[in-house]
Amino acid sequence: MQSPKPPRSPQVSARVRLVDAAHELMRTIGLARTTTKEIAKAAGCSEAALYKHFSSKEDLFVTVLMERLPKLGPLVRRLAESPGERSVEENLTEIARQAALFYAESFPIAASLYADPQLKRRHDEALRELGAGPHVPIEWVDAYLRAERGAGRVAPDADTYAAASLLLGACAQRAFAYDMTPSGLPPQELGEFARGVARALLRGLGG
Repeated sequence: MQSPKPPRSPQVSARVRLVDAAHELMRTIGLARTTTKEIAKAAGCSEAALYKHFSSKEDLFVTVLMERLPKLGPLVRRLAESPGERSVEENLTEIARQAALFYAESFPIAASLYADPQLKRRHDEALRELGAGPHVPIEWVDAYLRAERGAGRVAPDADTYAAASLLLGACAQRAFAYDMTPSGLPPQELGEFARGVARALLRGLGG
């Protein structure tokens, strides 16, 4: 197993070092096995210092998702606030591309939770209190598609929540469905996949 990277220079803020250390540990040994004590040690600070910046390991996990992984949330929120900047197909293609990258990086981090149902239950409760969880990206994409529906760029009877679920479900599936194939890779490169999913979805939306 790959060893965690050394912490950044002490001149870098403790918060940045903590997020970097959490990202590296969660990526290499999994969320379930990563502890706040190990994160603090890898960041070169005390566990007490960690709790000055973050309320819990789950808080750090959400921060890693938001600050160290591909930026799905800011993209979709911006599109929801300003629909019409580009074509719906272009926007859906970019969402699919970013979502596929996001899930490819986040799944290996969180997968270890599923081996311990009790730990996962505690983790789910903590994320619920933080207003986070896997449902949130679906809500973001649904909000964007509702904005496009309001702008008249998709059909007025389009089921935006179903469309958001289908889009992100395809991206999530791509993150783990091909590990056991001879190549270990998806059959399409990322850009082709994103364009294909966007076009298929847009036909269903009546755009």
